[in-house]
Amino acid sequence: MPQTRKLRTFILGQQLTDGIRVTLEIISPAIILSLMGQFQIGLTASLGALCISICDAPGPVTHKRNGMMVGIVFVFLMALITGLVNAHILLLGILILVASFFFTMISVYGSRAGSIGTAALLIMVLKMTNQQHGGDAFLQSLYILAGGVWYMIWALLFYRLLPYRAAQRVLGECVTETANYLFIKSRLYDTFFDIEVEYKKLLEQQIIVNEKQNEVREILFKSRIMLKESTDKGRALVLTFVTTVQLFEDIMATWYDYGQLRKNYGGTGILLGVSKVIQTLANELKKAGEAIHNNHAYTKDWDILPALNELKEKIDGLSDQGSTIMLKKILVNLRALGKKTDELQAYFNREVVLKRKLRSTQYYLRFVNPQRVSWVAFKNNFTFKSSVFRHALRMMITCGVGFIIGKFFTTGHHSYWIIMTIIIILKPGFSLTKKKNHDRLLGTIAGGVLGLIVLAFIKNEYFLFALLFLFMLGTYTFIRINYILMVLFVTPYVMILFHFLGIGAINVASERLLDTAIASLLAFLASYFLFPQWESGNIKESMSAVVKSNLNYLKKLKELAANNENVTPYNLARKDVMVTTANLSSALNRMLSEPKSKQLFKSEIYQYVVLNHILSSNIASLASLPQIKNNSFDDMQLKLIDNTERLLGQSYGLLHDVVPSRIEKIRRTGEFAKMENSSTNEQLKFIYKVSDDILQLTEKMVA
Repeated sequence: MPQTRKLRTFILGQQLTDGIRVTLEIISPAIILSLMGQFQIGLTASLGALCISICDAPGPVTHKRNGMMVGIVFVFLMALITGLVNAHILLLGILILVASFFFTMISVYGSRAGSIGTAALLIMVLKMTNQQHGGDAFLQSLYILAGGVWYMIWALLFYRLLPYRAAQRVLGECVTETANYLFIKSRLYDTFFDIEVEYKKLLEQQIIVNEKQNEVREILFKSRIMLKESTDKGRALVLTFVTTVQLFEDIMATWYDYGQLRKNYGGTGILLGVSKVIQTLANELKKAGEAIHNNHAYTKDWDILPALNELKEKIDGLSDQGSTIMLKKILVNLRALGKKTDELQAYFNREVVLKRKLRSTQYYLRFVNPQRVSWVAFKNNFTFKSSVFRHALRMMITCGVGFIIGKFFTTGHHSYWIIMTIIIILKPGFSLTKKKNHDRLLGTIAGGVLGLIVLAFIKNEYFLFALLFLFMLGTYTFIRINYILMVLFVTPYVMILFHFLGIGAINVASERLLDTAIASLLAFLASYFLFPQWESGNIKESMSAVVKSNLNYLKKLKELAANNENVTPYNLARKDVMVTTANLSSALNRMLSEPKSKQLFKSEIYQYVVLNHILSSNIASLASLPQIKNNSFDDMQLKLIDNTERLLGQSYGLLHDVVPSRIEKIRRTGEFAKMENSSTNEQLKFIYKVSDDILQLTEKMVA
């Protein structure tokens, strides 16, 4: 049953596991020390654990360890400095300005560095109202330091005990999302579904698959234990991921003119049969992904051959009604997809895994981007051309205004929530800030109502503590997957916590709602008026990257035909195409969430995404041609490929402001119309035509 499988996957999933682990690691110092009569010290230590949990982002264990160690140092220093200056409004205001700018700027080093900055800013906010003398401030900072170290020790110990579980879960999710992509693609053959609607869903799903693939690459290719030949589990994970990426490429390579397909064969029932076969393949793929994710056995219970034989009989029955070459090609592709899906079963067969060998560590590291920390990268971003610099300025000014409002215009004791909310919801782009704003307000209102109901009707302290634990668990389970649910859980969690501290729940709820509203308004205004970062102003870079990656993809395919022993450059080019296409689709989605007046060329950019997706899909399908294996492209075919490369090069040049008059006009020469009719030539000419369409669209937008 699908719902039962989803529930089982969630229960055994990484999010719930992390939620339970993080909750226990945060709450345990408070519980242990409260049993020893030191509740306040335990609460302070739990505060340190809470901050370091933010630095505990998914990834290789070495990165997690280094991130948490750096986070512990920054959190300790910020706790100490804030404790020393929070009695002086001017000094505290200066600290807020400097810290909010600096800790936002360090995100130039990646998302993990950004989470370290968030942790440092969080402890600063939480220590703002806790005025202490020098000795007390240092002692409290030591307690926070101890809590951070406590969290790190248990987090690393958990990894040592279960070194492969995180990789299994993220690989299982990757396989499952690939299955979802295949399922959406099945609808393109079903005349009941609208092609354009499903194609948009397909592009959106490609973003998700790309994100999952990047997560798997990070955790597998940067972990030494995964790349050791001596560990069967690590070898199985790496080899299965390689198969999954190849499968995804095969799925992408199966592109056709679906409108024409429906027109020619929609009434035969064959396309519906193709759709059902693909759906069944997707379901088998999803079962395999769930088995990897849940760490249990899997055996395929469906054979594709009878379904393919039935389709073949129907296709052969149409021979007297015209050409069925396209349908036979679909049949060949389905057979290849079925074979590649079967290869995933190797993960569950130790004997098969032992027969296969891993490549060198250096080979796999070529597929991940190294993140180097250098002063040069930080310094080079001190310019208004840098989105990080502009966001850091925006964060600094907004936090400064929030501090002034909290100190001089509101009367609540917890007015620091204004700055905390700003830090959480203010993002580099308007669309992300808008979404965080919406989710924060809804989650706070719903969570506040839930908290008031709980405190109004439940008086048993032990039961309240159990609910506190459950709300904490919900908070840390959904913190990275569903922001609105996280806020819904964290609000009653905070209200019950303050109830135990003797602070009125109604006051807390009303104050939290007011501060959230103020912060949301400030964040919205800042993202709109303070050095705004509109996607339409930056999307040209994403468009340029897609064209460049497709151009490189075609070049590497031609090189592969010349030397099919060296497939690494081709595989790297394939990965870049997937990444850049997903990035452009993401940029377009973000632009569509911005004000209407800021959405430039939205229909043209969508068409641009589609054309480049069609192009990359057809380039991928060329890799299976006999010419690639036998290096037998003739002179005219090579010339057609060269001219296609020149068309893409012209598009790239236009996006980089190359003067149009200097571009050699090579299109519509009629030179290739004389090529003999063959499936290879037709596909090469189609790729040429799509590249020409991309150039014409580029010219239109640039003009």
